[in-house]
Amino acid sequence: MATVINMPRLSDTMEEGTVASWLKQVGDKVAEGDILAEIETDKATMEFESFYEGTLLHIGIAEGETAPVDQLLCIIGNEGEDVSELLTGGGSASATGEVAEEAPKAEEAVAQTAEVPAGVEIITMPRLSDTMEEGTVASWLKQVGDQVAEGDILAEIETDKATMEFESFYEGTLLHVGVQEGETAPVESLLAIIGPAGTDVSALKGGVPTKATVVDAPAAKKEELKEASAPVVNTNTTNNGRIFASPLAKKIASDKGIDLGSVVGTGENGRIIKKDVENFTAAPKAAAPVAEEKASTPAAQLYTPVGEQIFEETKNSQMRKAIAKSLGKSKFTAPHYYLSIEVDMDNAIASRKQINALPDTKVSFNDMVVKASAMALRKHPQINTQWQDDVTRYAKHISIGVAVAVEDGLVVPVLPFTDQMTLTQIGGNVRSLAGKAKNKKLTPGEMSGSTFTVSNLGMFGITSFTSIINQPNSAILSVGAIVQKPVVKNGEIVVGNTMTLNLACDHRTVDGAAGASFLQTLKTYLENPVTMLA
Repeated sequence: MATVINMPRLSDTMEEGTVASWLKQVGDKVAEGDILAEIETDKATMEFESFYEGTLLHIGIAEGETAPVDQLLCIIGNEGEDVSELLTGGGSASATGEVAEEAPKAEEAVAQTAEVPAGVEIITMPRLSDTMEEGTVASWLKQVGDQVAEGDILAEIETDKATMEFESFYEGTLLHVGVQEGETAPVESLLAIIGPAGTDVSALKGGVPTKATVVDAPAAKKEELKEASAPVVNTNTTNNGRIFASPLAKKIASDKGIDLGSVVGTGENGRIIKKDVENFTAAPKAAAPVAEEKASTPAAQLYTPVGEQIFEETKNSQMRKAIAKSLGKSKFTAPHYYLSIEVDMDNAIASRKQINALPDTKVSFNDMVVKASAMALRKHPQINTQWQDDVTRYAKHISIGVAVAVEDGLVVPVLPFTDQMTLTQIGGNVRSLAGKAKNKKLTPGEMSGSTFTVSNLGMFGITSFTSIINQPNSAILSVGAIVQKPVVKNGEIVVGNTMTLNLACDHRTVDGAAGASFLQTLKTYLENPVTMLA
């Protein structure tokens, strides 16, 4: 016989729900516990599982549509069963709707007895299934006085169909528990009160009659339940031995044949969630042991590291403050974009070896990049610009800043009129300025006036990175390490030496085509170093 399933009330304030996605389609087989759909409430998106088995015969609310609580959600029954009468009859009214009419909302009942203090939230027994009329608190995972965050699991509640986790949609301190572990209460009766720590809620405790009836259990057993109610950190098993996992995690584990007892949960209070099951890798099986030994081997204990969380504060230096201010301003005011190009460095390696063979000569690859950048800037003046609110300034001179790492941060000494220098002059000046930078002897004049900046992390093995523009420059070049890799030359795969360059540009002054043309010219100079010696 077909069963009508209505839009459930998945939170104590939910009036309507939106079907975010259907995980079953019309004609699919449905087993008890299968996830039917994801439903967006007024607080969160929650998985809604089936309490029936059969075939999904009809969907009443399509994906993306919103409908009030108790409206027809879907129909499950026997394959091929005629459900036309259920559809013409509406199917939206149900026992749940009648119960809702009989039981006043918690907020309304409280309003009749006491004024709710500011910040205090009344949580009532939720309707976790479309036929649920009362629920039993199987266990509390939060105790009175505990801090509660939005999304924390408050309790496990037994409905007429299953035991389900109930999460909080509020944050604050758990001030009062209205239904004790093992007790049963009707839907919408007082379950708990959350609010600011220390708030007096004594007047609210009697505002909503709990009508709780104790499930048959000896007094000693109830004491054991209360003592065991505190959640165990970093475990996926509740105090009653049930695996602590979301319905979707259970479904995925079942489909993949994964034992949830072997999965470590990373959710709230060790709860196993979807990603835990998807990322789970079973431990390799050892050689087949004797059956008796396998049966007697105790379950592996989860290792829970302990320690103290420690922070140490150091006062920010004036240099760090200046770096933070200037780079923050650049990043958040200049619209950055990035271009990348790979350069064949075989000829550059050979040329550098010949140059450094000369007496009293020492040239680095960074010197070659600086020289090539200066020559490329001469051909692409658009890169050698500065943005101002009313005008764009074109620098007729070329002065390249070279980023240097020092103990407290980063400084950028400047090579004035870089394009007029030879490779050896660039190398000598860079080494001199870098030495002064590390000894904190740079003058303000030696760190100002750049029109372009080069930052090189290749000596640290970094193959590719991007930098923040050193304003008022319009661009900065990031230089990676030279790496050996297979390359194609003359139709053959050979071992080559390549270097990646990344150019960060200010889109207010430099368009993509201009930046790309600059990189092409720079690549030409570096791949043909003889052109830089002319």
